[in-house]
Amino acid sequence: MGLDQLAGCPVFGARQPGDEVPAVLGDRGLVPFADRSDQPGPGREVVSDRRLIVLAGGGDYLAVRHSRADDIAAAEGRSTGLPVTQSREQTARAGEHFRLAAELITARAAANAPSAPGPAGYAVARPAGVAGLITPWRTPFLAQARALAPALAAGCTVVLKPDEWAPLPAALLAEITAAADLPDGVLNIVHGSRHRKAPGSQARDALIAHPSVARLSFAGDAVAGQQVMLEAAAHRKHLSAELAGHSPCLIFADADLDQAADSALFGAFALNGQRRTATSTILVQRPVYDLLVSRLAQRADRIRVGPPADPATQLGPLPHAEHYDKLASCVRLGVREGARLAAGGRRPAGLPEGSYLAPTVLADVAPSMRIFAEEICGPVVRVTPFDTDEEAVSLANAVTDLTAAYLWTADRQRAHRLAPAIDSAATWVNSHNPQDRHTAIAGGRAARPGAAAGRADIDFYTQSRTVLIAAGDAPVPRFGA
Repeated sequence: MGLDQLAGCPVFGARQPGDEVPAVLGDRGLVPFADRSDQPGPGREVVSDRRLIVLAGGGDYLAVRHSRADDIAAAEGRSTGLPVTQSREQTARAGEHFRLAAELITARAAANAPSAPGPAGYAVARPAGVAGLITPWRTPFLAQARALAPALAAGCTVVLKPDEWAPLPAALLAEITAAADLPDGVLNIVHGSRHRKAPGSQARDALIAHPSVARLSFAGDAVAGQQVMLEAAAHRKHLSAELAGHSPCLIFADADLDQAADSALFGAFALNGQRRTATSTILVQRPVYDLLVSRLAQRADRIRVGPPADPATQLGPLPHAEHYDKLASCVRLGVREGARLAAGGRRPAGLPEGSYLAPTVLADVAPSMRIFAEEICGPVVRVTPFDTDEEAVSLANAVTDLTAAYLWTADRQRAHRLAPAIDSAATWVNSHNPQDRHTAIAGGRAARPGAAAGRADIDFYTQSRTVLIAAGDAPVPRFGA
């Protein structure tokens, strides 16, 4: 949906986190959905070579060297407070998702080609229909690209519902895909404001309930995700769900403490602490616990907090005053329960306006405290001591909605023994989180049944049919002859 189509629509305020100035966007609420996947028209044109052109073009437009990367970084800074340098890196990753989708559909087409000679059997994949994509405010452009690329690769018409806290990047995504030759009407964007008394929005609820929407993709917090799953089940919709979760970092006394501290800090505070794999919980073996807490606190105090447009900024503002209040409340709760505030927990000096929270380290967090299990999507990290290997695994598995884990130890046997025992989708050993884009990371408690990943992404948006063709004059049994 182009910005020129917003004229005359009701509006809602999308506040900029740095200065709380509202930007005006449309709230279309209930809109006609373009169901073109099963009839002639633009949606049916997004097949074979045309699909590859669109996906490859989208990847090229999202390259870091391209001018649109700066536009996207500015939009993400205004929407969510992401520092401009980190946003550019996420934009490059978004381009990789488009290029990967192009590679996957090419490989699948080759694999499904009829064999010869002899009886031929092959699969025909058709678009499932209209795909409804509900994306979060955290790293919004990357999240939208991750959801959109496989849906377009499958040939689906798409209705994208961005989070109401981060509506701006979606407009740029529409411009970029149009420049990459995506036909009009294939990508549709609908915005919507939040319900006053419940999570969600009229637009989101309508998208889930609409009979023309055949596939639903959701990424976001656990509370909203549970509601989406209930609504999708009520309407018998196929759902791919990725819920926000926690990713503990386990640091043993024999680890390289310099590297472990670097990894834990970057994981906790990069992207404003809003990554799905952020190390919001750090578990440290007791012999090095005090030393590591001291290092974490000192380094956290030196993180550069500032406006997202400043290239020197390492941590920007939170996306909304409501989220700032939530995190500040979590910090106060932790201190009341007995946690020690080792760093942060307040507004940074020199930033009297905007939703800025200093990088916060809460030490001595016991698993019995509510703050240990509280969902935190921001620059707040909890540190807990442990004594034995068994206790470390138990604490890691006690984390709510466990997503990923990081394990730091010099003992390779320990690493091989403990990594499979941690109930996470992925566990990185002695490294931060390098990823092979061809390797799917799915599972863990924060991923629910139907969560798509890798090749399964494209399969989710298709309906497969098997065709079997006999070779020559195949014999047929004759009953009653």
